[in-house]
Amino acid sequence: MKKLLVVLSILSLFSGCKKVEKKQQTQQVVEEQTPKKEVPFVWEGANIYFLLTDRFNNGNPNNDVNFDRTEETGVLRGFEGGDIEGITKKIEDGYFTDLGINAIWFTPVVEQIHGATDEGTGKTYAYHGYWTKDWTAIDPNFGTRKDLEKLVKTAHSKGIRILLDVVLNHTGPVTEKDPVWPDDWVRTGPTCEFTTYENTTACTLVDNLPDILTESDEAVELPDALLAKWKAEGRLSKELDELHLFFERTGYPRAPRYYIIKWLTDYINDLGVDGFRVDTAKHVDEDAWSDLHKEANYAFEMWKKKHQDKILDDNPFYMVGEVYNYGISGGRKFDFGDKKVDFFDYGFKSLINFELKNDADKSYETIFKKYSKLLHTKLKDKSVLNYLTSHDDGAPYDKDRTKPYRTANVLLLTPGASQVYYGDETSRDLTIEGTEGDATLRSFMNWEDLDSLPETQKIHKHWQKLGQFRAKHPAIGAGKHKRLAKSPYVFSRTYVNGDYRDKVVVGLDLPKGKKSLWVKGFFGDGTTLYDTYSETEVVVANGKVILENDFDIALLELVE
Repeated sequence: MKKLLVVLSILSLFSGCKKVEKKQQTQQVVEEQTPKKEVPFVWEGANIYFLLTDRFNNGNPNNDVNFDRTEETGVLRGFEGGDIEGITKKIEDGYFTDLGINAIWFTPVVEQIHGATDEGTGKTYAYHGYWTKDWTAIDPNFGTRKDLEKLVKTAHSKGIRILLDVVLNHTGPVTEKDPVWPDDWVRTGPTCEFTTYENTTACTLVDNLPDILTESDEAVELPDALLAKWKAEGRLSKELDELHLFFERTGYPRAPRYYIIKWLTDYINDLGVDGFRVDTAKHVDEDAWSDLHKEANYAFEMWKKKHQDKILDDNPFYMVGEVYNYGISGGRKFDFGDKKVDFFDYGFKSLINFELKNDADKSYETIFKKYSKLLHTKLKDKSVLNYLTSHDDGAPYDKDRTKPYRTANVLLLTPGASQVYYGDETSRDLTIEGTEGDATLRSFMNWEDLDSLPETQKIHKHWQKLGQFRAKHPAIGAGKHKRLAKSPYVFSRTYVNGDYRDKVVVGLDLPKGKKSLWVKGFFGDGTTLYDTYSETEVVVANGKVILENDFDIALLELVE
């Protein structure tokens, strides 16, 4: 009898296993038949995170001091230890993915001047990365070329694009350790006045910031100081050979801009970076940007040919320009006072939009309608990069961080690409005591607040929910906007590209408790929607959906 029971138990177990296995197989077949909809990456609606490399995360404390950079500086005007490795660690941890970030722009990491200089705000080192000494090397304070290669690979493995911040306009200031470049390379005066095209481009931004002669086509020799540096580092012949091949291939004269363009595009050719954020774009002869774009495209295509298994998509190389004080209302033209220039005609897909911070306290509908209209008329097939706080804007929106939720709503829901400045999502303090000038905007990332303060964690969660929704739906940044209801405020966004179609509905300033959202004419009765903010599934009935929760926002998507 016992033997019979054992046999029956085994048969029952075997049969149960088979049933479970069969059920699993059935589920697998269903999943294979309904593949997950691939969300295309669209630069026009990208969610870009901008950080100061030196102020974000210290991944390697062993590289904190180099070139004897030990002089006392003004408050927040020296190196603080952030580096490339620190960024990579946060990519690996999923910090950016959880925030819905699909592109990262970090300040330049090329080798900076070794000395400190005083611009009237206390001694300053080149912690910010905009004072280049050698475009061909990585500054050891930020890491190594291998560190940068790993960062790009790690980001790409998570579907995140990398934007390098590039400077073609000027070298670093002259110090006792950093000689001025030859006068056929740079001008050292006059200082810009910013009232005409000429006195904005053929001048130095500030005193002691040598300006590259980007308009010149005259061939020049490499500076002796740079040749001596390369020789001491054992790479003189390699650098000279590469330059010879570049000029032979392109036929360009050996003018200053072409040397720098070669050095900048090497990072695309070698590492496969996806785009450039171009610094001080309006201070350079615009033809130089066409040249940079042409060579950047060439390098990107070459990289793709050599790394076909690593290509993320068929997006071309991306360039966004910092044309200081450009606003979206200007459309395609920037006015220098005596001349207007269409920078979009010189290789730029997008320009940083300095206007949103002035619009941010207007009604949501006023902002969204204006931006949607401009982006689909005057700026069709182009884009803007919206921001509310930045590294050198002394009058940011909500400097005291009293409106973190509105900041998120405006930045992440306004049509166009969005620039989250590091710490926007954690209300990092922008009013640091003892700082002079823009240093107050550049404190170290407030990781401790995020780890310990419940209110910071709540704010961060809001940014995560909005960011993830934005990343999942190109319609938010790149789609067309339409108001569906005035009170409570409900709007739709629609993005169509070929066979791909994305439709979403968003409600803002909603009442707490039970609320009705009007979606008639956009989603039909019987349509199942999912509110990603409250994680609630709802069905459209009588042209509306009913939600009951304490949130004043709803992010509705179709249930596939």
